[in-house]
Amino acid sequence: MKQNSLFAICSGALCILLFSQCQTTPKKTVIELSNTSQINLTDKAIAIDRSQISDIPKEEAFPLIISTEGDTIASQLDDLNGDGQWDELFFVTDLNASSTKAFTFGWTDKSPKYTIRTSARFGKRRSADTPVEPATSEVILPNDLPKSIGFQKYQTDGPSWENDKVGFRHYLDGRNAKDLFGKRAAYMSPENVGINANGEVEDNYHVMEDWGRDILAVGNSVGLGGYTLLVNEKPLRLGVLVTDSVNNVDKTTFHIVTEGPVKSVLAYNYEGWKPAENRNYEVKETTSIWPGMYAYQNTVEFSNLKGDETLAIGLVNIHNQNPLEEIPVNVEWMVLLTHDMQTYDRGWWLGMAIIVPRAIYEGCTEAPKTGQLTNSFLAKLKVENNKPVTYYAAAGWELSDERFKDRDFWKAYVENLVQQLSAKVDITIK
Repeated sequence: MKQNSLFAICSGALCILLFSQCQTTPKKTVIELSNTSQINLTDKAIAIDRSQISDIPKEEAFPLIISTEGDTIASQLDDLNGDGQWDELFFVTDLNASSTKAFTFGWTDKSPKYTIRTSARFGKRRSADTPVEPATSEVILPNDLPKSIGFQKYQTDGPSWENDKVGFRHYLDGRNAKDLFGKRAAYMSPENVGINANGEVEDNYHVMEDWGRDILAVGNSVGLGGYTLLVNEKPLRLGVLVTDSVNNVDKTTFHIVTEGPVKSVLAYNYEGWKPAENRNYEVKETTSIWPGMYAYQNTVEFSNLKGDETLAIGLVNIHNQNPLEEIPVNVEWMVLLTHDMQTYDRGWWLGMAIIVPRAIYEGCTEAPKTGQLTNSFLAKLKVENNKPVTYYAAAGWELSDERFKDRDFWKAYVENLVQQLSAKVDITIK
């Protein structure tokens, strides 16, 4: 009797144990974000390296991030080095000052549908008689310039990128300047901007549309956030002018690295840049944008420097009549800021700024009145071989937010943006 009772008790316990194991729910991954700063953060960029995430599915799967309130957070997986395997999980979120916020993280086999808040666009045509087609990459040789081939090959003269606040474009046709699209709406601009009904390249983006328009005169400057090297205070332009028929770069390679709802990244590689005798540089450039800021991030890296060069980041000043302001916002960043009716024909108020690393900042200068690079304020930065330099370029147009008419408001916005970018967020995954 005692043996039977003992067996019954043991059997019951085993059943309870087995039942308990069968009912155990899958372990959830929790992402904790701690805002170590004293300010509220809006659309703070969060990048989590692949190595920090365990239990990655072998089959195709999509990330699913849920807040404690039950909201799905837009996110994406980005392959940044082009090896066919994603490198980081990226999303943006709001965080209160000195607070911690938790999210559950898992996987789904269906691609979630999110509001699109960033975009990268590139189109090209093979000849003057063929229509523009979407593309994600390009290779340009010295004679592939509009002056040589007889037509403009690229939609909007090169790739464009935008978020819900502002848009930009890069002159891939040899000029390598950065232009500005002012936005009046949060949605992404149409894919056919810069193309007419026949599929031809057409400058139709200097006309006001519901989404906005091109608002900046660039001329022979490097635009907003373009760059060059200085040698003996003389700028060596990366590329040439629209009137030139042969580039000073042997090979330019471009591709869209990623385009997603919360981040878009473009990459350029310039091989054999020969701006002067006995100088032969290689340049790598990466441009990134995420939601919520009137700005983009740029990173440049140089090889084959001789040691007498200074990196110069440009801020076009064609229609600016007010003084340039230097603002040491914090120990990390220096701001060069302008505010004036510096759009086409001085039609609207526009604030512009470049945000550069303060540790390597060596003052500012102005480009010559004539030559290959003009009409620019230039932030001078120390540069070393194979050492990336990251900076930001920002623009606030009065039709995006009427408060940008006011210089003090624009200055306060940029200073807050710098504090937002500087704020550190600790990431814990458990």
